[in-house]
Amino acid sequence: MLSFLVILLPAAAMAASVEMMTTSGCSCCHAWARHLRAAGFEVTVKDLAMGQLMRAKLDAGVPATLAACHTARIGGYVVEGHVPAREIQKLLTERPEAIGLVVPGMPIGSPGMESGDRREAYEVLLLKRGGKTEVFARYE
Repeated sequence: MLSFLVILLPAAAMAASVEMMTTSGCSCCHAWARHLRAAGFEVTVKDLAMGQLMRAKLDAGVPATLAACHTARIGGYVVEGHVPAREIQKLLTERPEAIGLVVPGMPIGSPGMESGDRREAYEVLLLKRGGKTEVFARYE
């Protein structure tokens, strides 16, 4: 019976384990973690000192120019910043040759950065080896 259920569920919909690294007390990071949990991801939060977090970002291949407030690891990819769960699911389904996804900065209206009806347009970038990026999704 269990194997039957596994076949019916798309791989991206099954609970995927996310390790999010942030600094303690960052409310928008914890709001993003809640967004992922609501989408079915299992999220573990690891609080680091700012220097450790920056080192983890650089070690993961995220250029300082693309950094945001938190960094996550999932399915062999890095997810930097307020990336919507939908795009993470797409990444895990399509499995492109890349380091991961990035939403630089902290755009208003992105998951974890909600502020009423206010929204900024932003792009989710596919981060490739060597720091090159391409647009993975656009939010208006």
